[in-house]
Amino acid sequence: MRAIHISKLDGPEAIEVVDVPAPADDSKVLIDVKAAGVAFPELLQTRGLYQVKPPLPFIPGAEVAGVVVSAPEGSGLVAGDRVCALPLLGGFAEQVVAQTDLTFKLPDSVSFEEGASFLFNYGTSYFALIERGHLAKGETVLIHGAAGGIGTSAIQVAKAFGAGRVIAVVSTEEKGKIAVDAGADEFVLADGFKDAVGKNVDIIVDPVGGDRFTDSLRTLREHGRLLVIGFTAGEIPTVAVNRLLLNNISVTGVGWGAYCLPRPGHIAGEWAAMEPHLASGALKPVLGPTFALEKATEALQCLESRSATGKVVLTVGTEN
Repeated sequence: MRAIHISKLDGPEAIEVVDVPAPADDSKVLIDVKAAGVAFPELLQTRGLYQVKPPLPFIPGAEVAGVVVSAPEGSGLVAGDRVCALPLLGGFAEQVVAQTDLTFKLPDSVSFEEGASFLFNYGTSYFALIERGHLAKGETVLIHGAAGGIGTSAIQVAKAFGAGRVIAVVSTEEKGKIAVDAGADEFVLADGFKDAVGKNVDIIVDPVGGDRFTDSLRTLREHGRLLVIGFTAGEIPTVAVNRLLLNNISVTGVGWGAYCLPRPGHIAGEWAAMEPHLASGALKPVLGPTFALEKATEALQCLESRSATGKVVLTVGTEN
């Protein structure tokens, strides 16, 4: 089968298209890959900068959608099922294997490209807002980086699970339109967002970090929660904890993979909660550029240049 190899750690330009044996593991689901999600961990892996460092050479690709070739007895899956899955490695290939508890049947209305864009972003947003943030019906949610993959998924998860108002924080008017199209009630520009919003927010979803962190705290009303998801701004902020004490607010870490992956069945529980909303269209991944498998270098460069909005996807087969 064709696959993408990372054989040396010289960046996306150094990856190779190779022919390798198809995977074989009777304890797992074998999937014909139709689409694979592309994310920053794969970009970091091309330089050896991600915490997961498989021995060279290896096939990257943590998130896929495709068609089941074979599945273990009792898994609830059969050949021909349309699925999305988290193989965690090996997804940039024509076939991959995934654990049964990390493989899920796709609703008929969901494309393979959408399926390959769902589990990581929406699982993270669900874990953040519902499990860590304890979102209550009618609350106001503010989302930084709202036009990105985590941002758009957080908008939709918040609305699907009862938020009363969702405010998107973005860097440009164009990104604001993307956030509103994804379901936000309104958007504000990052420059001056504190004054635009006031002290009216219950939950903040923050995958950005950087110098807006303190102003974020200032927008929280009593019992407000700031959910720390990442630091795409590059700078890891610090917090003066007296602000938490005086205003009775919380800063909460959100480490989805670190929590869920060691707990068999946990992601399946999240999937069960979200699948009806995925089937209805309330949760609908925002797709960005798509590239053929052989163009994986270009896909990763697109991420590196931050030129894409929506989820970047590799297509291995186009049938839906």
